[in-house]
Amino acid sequence: MMFNCAHMVVVVVLAVTAASAEEPSAKALALGQSLYATHCASCHGENLEGQPDWQRPLDTGRLPAPPHDASGHSWHHAYGQLFTITKQGIASFVPGYESDMPVFSEILTDDEIHAILNYIKSTWPEREREFHDEVTRNSAPPSD
Repeated sequence: MMFNCAHMVVVVVLAVTAASAEEPSAKALALGQSLYATHCASCHGENLEGQPDWQRPLDTGRLPAPPHDASGHSWHHAYGQLFTITKQGIASFVPGYESDMPVFSEILTDDEIHAILNYIKSTWPEREREFHDEVTRNSAPPSD
């Protein structure tokens, strides 16, 4: 039986989608929770609740750290966007935007960033996780 390039693309896309849909292990989530506590909780909150009045600019003109729980907007963004913002800073996603959040490319490895993002996602209710998965499926592939 002969396959053309279109068949191969479908097989590859299905394989990548299936691999990315795998749930992280309990060990990976525990690592993400620990890394979150060390690198993120001081601003985004121990319980992912964010800073008070996170939608109102500070005196500096910058916004406080948003929540990463279901009350925030992290789940509205594709996974690749969240990864890029964490690794390269929000200005890589929104040019010219100034943020108090550090760029983590020299602080965390890609695997550590993935662990943190997977931990955050694991805390969302099913509706938010499903919405996030749909947004991710419909987005362009992430650039590392």
